[in-house]
Amino acid sequence: MNARNGVWTMLAALCMASAPAAAQGPVGQITGRVVDAQSGRGVTGARVAVQGTTLAAAAGVDGRYTLRSVPAGPHAITVSMLGYGAKTVTGVNVTAGAAATADVSLSAAAIGIGPISVSATRERGSVGAALDAQRTATGVVNSVTAEQIAKSPDVNAAQAVQRVSGVTVQDGKYVVVRGLGERYTTTSLNGARLPSPETDRKVVPLDLFPASLLQTVATSKTFTPDQTGDFSGAQVDIRTREYPSRRVVTVTTSGGFNDAATGRSLVGAPTAGGEWLGLAGTSRALPQAVRDGGDFRNVPQVVNNRAVRSFRDSWTPRGSTGAPNGTFGLTVGGSDPIFGHTLGYVFSGSYNRSQEVRRNEHRALAVGEPTQALNVFDGETGRVGVLWGGVANLSTQIGGGTRIAFNNVYNRSADNEAHQDHDGSLYGYDFPVRRSWLSYVERSVRSNQLRGEHALGGRQAFSWQLTSSGVTRSEPDRTDLLYVSDAQGRYALETFTGSGVRRSFSDLGERSLSEGADYKLDLGPSGSRTQLKVGGLFRQTRRDVDLRTFGIQAFGLTEQQAMMGPEQLFGGALAADDSAHFYVNDSSAGGRYAARDHVGAGYAMLDHPFGERVRVVAGARVESWNLDIAARRVNAPSDTTYTYRSTDVLPSLAVNVKLRDTQNLRFSVSQTLSRPEYRELVPFLQTNPVGDVDFFGNASLKRALIRNFDTRWESYPRSGEVITVGVFAKQFIRPIEQIQVASTGGSILSFVNTDRAVNYGVELEARRDLDFLAERLSSFSAFANATLMKSEIQVGNDSISALTNSKRPMVGQSPYVVNAGLSYGSASGATSATLLYNVVGRRIVSTGVKPVPDTYQQARNVLDLSLQQRVGRGMTAKLNARNLLDAPYRETAGSVTRLEYRTGRIYSIGLTWTPSGQ
Repeated sequence: MNARNGVWTMLAALCMASAPAAAQGPVGQITGRVVDAQSGRGVTGARVAVQGTTLAAAAGVDGRYTLRSVPAGPHAITVSMLGYGAKTVTGVNVTAGAAATADVSLSAAAIGIGPISVSATRERGSVGAALDAQRTATGVVNSVTAEQIAKSPDVNAAQAVQRVSGVTVQDGKYVVVRGLGERYTTTSLNGARLPSPETDRKVVPLDLFPASLLQTVATSKTFTPDQTGDFSGAQVDIRTREYPSRRVVTVTTSGGFNDAATGRSLVGAPTAGGEWLGLAGTSRALPQAVRDGGDFRNVPQVVNNRAVRSFRDSWTPRGSTGAPNGTFGLTVGGSDPIFGHTLGYVFSGSYNRSQEVRRNEHRALAVGEPTQALNVFDGETGRVGVLWGGVANLSTQIGGGTRIAFNNVYNRSADNEAHQDHDGSLYGYDFPVRRSWLSYVERSVRSNQLRGEHALGGRQAFSWQLTSSGVTRSEPDRTDLLYVSDAQGRYALETFTGSGVRRSFSDLGERSLSEGADYKLDLGPSGSRTQLKVGGLFRQTRRDVDLRTFGIQAFGLTEQQAMMGPEQLFGGALAADDSAHFYVNDSSAGGRYAARDHVGAGYAMLDHPFGERVRVVAGARVESWNLDIAARRVNAPSDTTYTYRSTDVLPSLAVNVKLRDTQNLRFSVSQTLSRPEYRELVPFLQTNPVGDVDFFGNASLKRALIRNFDTRWESYPRSGEVITVGVFAKQFIRPIEQIQVASTGGSILSFVNTDRAVNYGVELEARRDLDFLAERLSSFSAFANATLMKSEIQVGNDSISALTNSKRPMVGQSPYVVNAGLSYGSASGATSATLLYNVVGRRIVSTGVKPVPDTYQQARNVLDLSLQQRVGRGMTAKLNARNLLDAPYRETAGSVTRLEYRTGRIYSIGLTWTPSGQ
C-alpha cells in the first residue's frame, strides 16, 4: 500500500513539475555574441538576461552565449559586465522552434552615464560594424561572406575571392594579390596552412573548394607576427560553414549549359570508367611491363614490344557532343544537447560537373628580329571537369570557458582533357604537322583539424590546434602525338625521333602535420585593455613526386604502316613479341624527388591602446626553416641531396587611429620572406608538348626578403557600407623570378634570384546603398574597387639569361585591377539581382630572351549576372550567367599572338530548398 502511494506521489510530482513547461507554451532560443565596441573582441563572462524572466547565461569563449527555452514573442535582453556600461536591447523577437540572433556591443563604463537602451534594429547596425572583420582587424583585411557568395554566380572559392580589391585569378584557379604573382600568396583552411597539389606551384588552386561549403573567404594583405612569415602578398583564409543554432536542411541543385560547348561537336577524351568521381587514375597507372623495362637500355627486343603493347590503347582524341553542366548539394546542420553539452554540427556535400572548351585556340612561339611567329598551331581543347567535396564540422562548449571544434574537409576534382591541332608549322619540318594530346588530372585536398579555445577567467585565453592535411595530384598516362605530312598531304605518325610519341606519368603526394598554440593576456581596465599575445607553431611537411616520360621510336616501317593510326600501329602484329620495329626510350625529362620540410616558429606581439583612439600592435616572429631534398634524374645511378637552412626574425608594427566612430586610419610596416618552391629547386627537365617551352629547376635559389609598407583610410558610413583609400609599397631583396634561359635546343623556363625589385600602388574601395542618391533607389546597392599598381625589377644574372628587358615589371604584375557590382534586393527579400564586372590590366606571363619581347597577357573584360527569386515556402530559384562578354583570352609577344582562345558563355538555373521553409 505504501509502495502504491509512493508511485502515485511520484507521478503527481512529475505532473506538477511538467505543468509550468506546459503552461509556458512554444519556446525558442536567443543566441549571439557580446563584443567590445572598440576592438571587436569577444567579452567573455558578460551576463545576458531576459527581462521579466529568470533566464540568464554567461558569455563563454569569444563572447558567445545561448539562452534556451525562451517563450515565443518579443523580448528585451540586458547585458552587463564589470568595467562596461550595461545595455538593454529591446525588440528581440523569438519564434517557436527557432533561434533569434542578438549580437551586442559594450562600451567602456563612463562615470555619470547610466545603462543604455537600444532597439534590436539599431543594435544590429552598430554590432554589424563592430563585428566586421575589416573594421576591427589589426591590418588590412577584405572578406567575402557566404551571403555575398549566395548572391553571385560563383561556384567555387576562386571565383568568389576575385571580387576582393586587388585580387586576380589566373587560369580560373590561382589567386594573385596586388599583382605580385602567385608565389607571394599563401592559403589556409580554417586557420591552418594548406599544401598545394600542384607539381610546380606553391599556390593552392581555389577551384577545389565549392562555394556551397564556404562561410567566408578572408584576404589579409598585411603581416602580423601571428601569421606565417612567408606570407608577403596576401594570406587567403577559407572558412568552411559553421553550424546554425537551429536544425536546418538545405538542398540545392542546378543545371546549365555553355553556349560554345553544350550540344555542339567537340574534341573529347576517351574514358576509362570512374572519371565522374575522379577515381579513374588506377586504370591509367604505369603498366608493369613498362616498369620492368627500367631505363630500357640494352634490353631485349621482346621487352620493348611488351612495353609498347601494355600502354592503354587510348592514343588519339575523339569527336564528342558537349554535355550540359550540373550541380547538387546537401547541407544538414544544427545544435542539439548531447550528454549535457550542446553539440553543434554541419555536414555538407556538393557535386559539380562541367563541360569546358577552348574554341578557336591559337598557339605560337615568337622568335627573331623583327619578331616572327614560329611553331604556329590552330586547334581546339575540350575538357570535362568534376568537383565534389564535403565538410563535417563538430563543435561543443564545455562550461562557459571551453570550446572544442573538430573540422574536416575533403575535396576532389578531375579534368579529362583532349586537344587537337589542325595543320600547323613546326621548326625543322618542311611540311604541315598536327599535334594532339590527352590529359587526365586528379587532385584532392584533405584537412582534419582539432581546435580548442579556453577562457581562463576574464583576462586570459589559451587556444591550440592540431591539423593533419594532405594533397594529391595524379596525371597518369598523358599522351602526346605529332603527325607529319609528306609532299602529297598524307599524314604519318612521327616515330623516328622519340619526341613524336610520348606517354607521361606523374604522381604527387604531400602530407603535412602542424601544431600551434596561442596565449592571450589582457592587462589594464576593461574597455581599454592591453593584450599580450604569444604563440608558436611547428609544421612538418613531406612531399614525394615521381615524373616519368617515355618515347616510342619505330624503324623499318613501310610507307603504309607509318600512316596507320596509333591504335593499329601499337596494338597489333607490329608489336608482337617476334617483331623488331619498336623501341622505348626513357626520356631524359623527369625523375623523382622527396622533400622533407620543417618550419618552427615563435612570436610575441603587444596590442596596446593609447587613449580611446590610438591602437599600436607591435611584435616579431622568429622562423626556422629546414628543407632537405633528395632528387634523382631519370637514368641517374643515385640521389643527389640538397639542403637549405635559414632562421629569420620578422618584425611588424601597426598603428591604427580611430578618427571617428566610423573612421579608421591604419599604418603598418613589416618584414616577411619568400622561399623557393620544391619543384623550382629540383634541377631536372619537365617537358611540354612538342613546340612549346620546357621547364628546368635551379638548385641555387635562395629565400628572398620583402619589406612591406601600408597605409589605409577607412570609413564605415552605415552597416554594410565601406569607403577606403589605401597606399602600399614593397621592397624585395633578391626576389625569385621566372625567366627564359637560352639553350641549344631553344629557350626553357627556369627561376633565378634577381637583384632587387619594388612594387607600389593605390587601392580604392567603395560599397554603398544607393538611397543616399534618391529614396526610390533604397533597394539598390553598388560596390567598386580598383587597384593601381606599378613594379620594377632589376634582374641581373646576365650570365644566365640574355633577357630582353633587364628592368621591367615583375612577372604577373598587372598595372590595374577593377571590380564593380550593382545589386538589387526587394523590400520583402523575395527577389534579388547582382551584376558583376571585372577587368585586369595586361601583365607579363613570360620574359623574353633577346631579341624577343616579353609575353603579355592582355586585359580581358568579364561580366557576370545572378538573379534570385523566392518561388514558394522554403524554395528559391537562381539564374546565373557567367562570362557574358566572352572576351578572348590573349597572350602576345610584340606583334605575335602566342595564345588565344574563347571559352563561351555559361548559363545555369537552380533551386535551393529548405524543407523547414525558414
